[in-house]
Amino acid sequence: MPSFDVISKVNYQEFDNALANCLREISNRYDFKGLYISIERKDKTITILASDELKLKQVNELLETHLVRRKVDPRVLSIKKNEGASGGTIRQVCELKEGISQENAKKIIGDLKKLKLKIQIKIQGEELRVDGKKRDDLQEAIAVIKIIDIGLPIEFINFRD
Repeated sequence: MPSFDVISKVNYQEFDNALANCLREISNRYDFKGLYISIERKDKTITILASDELKLKQVNELLETHLVRRKVDPRVLSIKKNEGASGGTIRQVCELKEGISQENAKKIIGDLKKLKLKIQIKIQGEELRVDGKKRDDLQEAIAVIKIIDIGLPIEFINFRD
């Protein structure tokens, strides 16, 4: 029976490469000379320190640009509010979003059920498994899932006949 899995994962190697490239560009740019700006990643938390709101916004745009260059979807970042830090700097904490939440999974399942395809969809933790008798039904399901916007990058793996 043909099947595939729907997942949402972050490629941490490419993410770290994008962070390193972003920091390298910050150290070389003239408008950031003499300012203390840092970006750190610990597990799924990214902390950005900048001198003011404008610099923080520029760092966020730079980070997003470098993520796109490394083919990491910028939607994996969940940006929180800014807060004051020591020395008159501003701290921003971002979270990396991974996995398909229950509500997003139910939204995907609901949209697929409306098509009345002959497929079965199972929630397995933070991923979905889609089974069906016909390969064409599964390919149609993939096309529909790509259209659904849940705010996360979605990957399809383990396609088996």
